[in-house]
Amino acid sequence: MSPFYFIADPIVLSGETSLLKTVTEVIDGGARLIQYRDKNSTRKTLYENAKRLRTLTKERGTALIINDHIDIALAVEADGVHLGQSDLPLWAAHKILGRTRLIGISTHTLAEAIAAEQEGANYIGFGPIFATKTKADAQTPVGVEAITQIKKMVQIPLYAIGGITYERLPSILTAGADGVATISAVLGDVHANVKQWIKALSK
Repeated sequence: MSPFYFIADPIVLSGETSLLKTVTEVIDGGARLIQYRDKNSTRKTLYENAKRLRTLTKERGTALIINDHIDIALAVEADGVHLGQSDLPLWAAHKILGRTRLIGISTHTLAEAIAAEQEGANYIGFGPIFATKTKADAQTPVGVEAITQIKKMVQIPLYAIGGITYERLPSILTAGADGVATISAVLGDVHANVKQWIKALSK
């Protein structure tokens, strides 16, 4: 899996540019893993946006993960879903999706990370590592040291999330993270920023 994981969230991106335009720039910068996360839109809008993103990502050879909505992921033939701790259980998600699509799980503790691996998750998002303003219900930051503890016990890829900045990448990678997930940190000159992040993550 790609070490750079971009979360496309209309709430964050609406003040910058259109969802599709930003994701296009992210992909042009080299990103190969996109998650569509949308907590506020109607299901019809969710589907329409997911369908547009699927067309774009398929043309560019980029994986598309849908947050929360397994039915929409299936409807647009996405590469997988990302689920939270209060979403459908992993065993049930596998029953619906089969074993060919990716399933990621948001985790905040060592116990949750171990459970996600044991239940068959393909990867975990772990955090928030630092304080973040891009998620209203974000939990207390766990710190970089927690990544090292998790990686001693869990073998599946771990994506650090929450307050990730370019300056913090070295410490996150040294701690053992397999990659990082970000939203707002690469906005602005998206194409150049994504290239810079991917270069740093590939060292």
